Amino acid sequence: MRERTVWEFSDDRGQVSTADRRPARILAYVQAGATLWDHGIRPRAIFGSGHDDPRVPDAAKTGSLPLADVAYAGAGATLDADTLLRGEPDLVVAVSYGGGQVYGLGPETAKHLEGHVPVVVIDVGQARTLPEIADRFAGLARSLGAEEPAAATQELDAARDRLRALTSGPDRARVIALSPAGQEQVHLARPRMWPELRVLAELGVGLVEPAEGPGANWSTAGWAQAAALRPAVVLADIRAHATPLDALPADGPWASVRDSVRVAPWNPEPVCSARAHARFLARVADALEV
Repeated sequence: MRERTVWEFSDDRGQVSTADRRPARILAYVQAGATLWDHGIRPRAIFGSGHDDPRVPDAAKTGSLPLADVAYAGAGATLDADTLLRGEPDLVVAVSYGGGQVYGLGPETAKHLEGHVPVVVIDVGQARTLPEIADRFAGLARSLGAEEPAAATQELDAARDRLRALTSGPDRARVIALSPAGQEQVHLARPRMWPELRVLAELGVGLVEPAEGPGANWSTAGWAQAAALRPAVVLADIRAHATPLDALPADGPWASVRDSVRVAPWNPEPVCSARAHARFLARVADALEV
C-alpha cells in the first residue's frame, strides 16, 4: 500500500488546515493568486473584493497570472459560498488586513466556505513588514510543492541596490503615493501604514507624509492640497476603481504640477513575490532617475 501524504499549514489566524493530500485545485483572492503564480503555482480560480468588477478581474492586481487559464469567480455581492465552491476547490487562499477577517468575503460566506474546504488566511495588513508577508506566502508555496526561482531574489537585490544608490545624496526627490478619487478628491497615503511604502522609506526614498487628521491609511484631501505638497514623483494607484491622473481637468489645481511630476504606477494590493517587488522598485527608480 502506498503511504498517504498528509498536507498541513498553519495560517495567520493560528488555524491549522490539513488535507489527506497536497491541495491542487486552489481558489485564491486575486492578490494571493498572483503571488502564488510567481512561486510556480497556478490557481484554478480567483476572486476579487467589493472594489472590483464582478465580471472581469482588475488587471492592476493580477500580476503575471495567465488569465486565459484561470477562472474568475466574481467579486463583491455576487460572491456566495455556492459560487465559490462551484469549481470544487480543495483549498482557498485568502488575505486579511488584521483581526483574521477574510478580505473580500462577507463573514457568513467565509464561515460557510470553511465548512466545506480548508481556508488559509495570510495577513497582509500594516502590522506586517513586506518581507514578513512575502515569507508567509513563500512558506505556503513550499508546502504546496513550489518555490520562487532564485533569479527572482537576485533581481530584487539588484533593484534594492539601484534604489539605494539613487537616494544616497542629500537632495532627495519629494515623493507622494496617492489614490485619485474623482476630480475633486484624492486619497494621500500615509507611508508608515503601507508595508511596500515602508520598504521604499528604508531604501532612502523621500516619501512625504500628508497632514495629520482622520483616516488611518489615507488622508483624504482636495487636489489643491495634493499639489501643495510639491511632489517630484507620484506613485499613482492604478487599480480599476481609481481615477486616472490624465482624466483630471486641464484647468484644475493638479494642472499646476502635472507637467513637472513624474508618475510611477502603484498597486496598493501588491503581488507579494520577490519578482513583483523588484519590478515595483525598478519603476520607482526609473521615475527618480529621469
